[in-house]
Amino acid sequence: MEHRYLGRSGLKVSEITYGNWITHGSQVENDAAVACVRAALDAGITTFDTADAYANGAAETVLGEALKGERRASLEILTKVYWPTGPMGPNDSGLSRKHIRESIDASLRRLQTDYVDLYQAHRYDFETPLEETMQAFADVVRAGKALYVGVSEWTAQQLRDGQALAKQLGFSLVSNQPQYSMLWRVIESEVVPASEELGVSQIVFSPIAQGALTGKYKPGAAPPPGSRATDEKGGAQFIQRWMDDDTLTRVQALAPIASDLGLSMAQLAVAWVLQNDNVAAAIIGASRPEQVADNAGASGVRLEPDVLKRIDEALGDTVERDPTKTQSPPARPS
Repeated sequence: MEHRYLGRSGLKVSEITYGNWITHGSQVENDAAVACVRAALDAGITTFDTADAYANGAAETVLGEALKGERRASLEILTKVYWPTGPMGPNDSGLSRKHIRESIDASLRRLQTDYVDLYQAHRYDFETPLEETMQAFADVVRAGKALYVGVSEWTAQQLRDGQALAKQLGFSLVSNQPQYSMLWRVIESEVVPASEELGVSQIVFSPIAQGALTGKYKPGAAPPPGSRATDEKGGAQFIQRWMDDDTLTRVQALAPIASDLGLSMAQLAVAWVLQNDNVAAAIIGASRPEQVADNAGASGVRLEPDVLKRIDEALGDTVERDPTKTQSPPARPS
């Protein structure tokens, strides 16, 4: 497993990062979730990403239990704050000083740790002054409860504004966590150049487009039983945008490319995002340990320019590049 520096900092993260987004605490039994975490550790993964809102705190609890007994200094634990938690009261969401202060303490209890390595603003909060948010993050860092601060799905201008305030307060934003894959490239024209300018890395989620890039979904055929596309608890809605026959047909054209390289299609997809120099890590999720082992095999893979060209030709105009689709909601969820 290879490691990369996170932004313009001295922190290294495993370039394959394990995430427990819509699985742990909701869609996968705890024993299976723990088995996946163990598989990640066996594969050399040291970085684990979660959030307080995943399964309303249950995902953090599962991850904390799974990592209990591991040497804390050998791990990088990442979590986030913004989305509603708890009983969904008026201050149970957003990036106010109150919500950040209470959320970091709750996350640390669930994760069974004294600090997190990276604390991330899960979205931009249009209702709280950015100055208040950045001051609250500065206080969390000074208290030793988080070592570094990052964001998720912020636009280029939001990153610039946030970094300017952070530096005034004596810390820096080191990361952004956007969606990024062969099919979803909306960060490339604006967010990545701004991030390079600011010393911010990307920790990307959905590198295999919710499973669409694995090749297991065939055009004109029903999704395989037990796959994410059949999961009405949440998985199906996330993958739905990729399930049209044209996209699935083009994805099937990636199979010979992966085969020529001796890679699975999932490994090809994860390796592809890691070719971007601004990407520090690709977050993988799994419901079975063997999926973790397969995805981790993308670490260290180098794709030559001719391979990247073949991928672009195979996917054609199914690739989404519109920078206005960088996700940043206009207001807090109700």
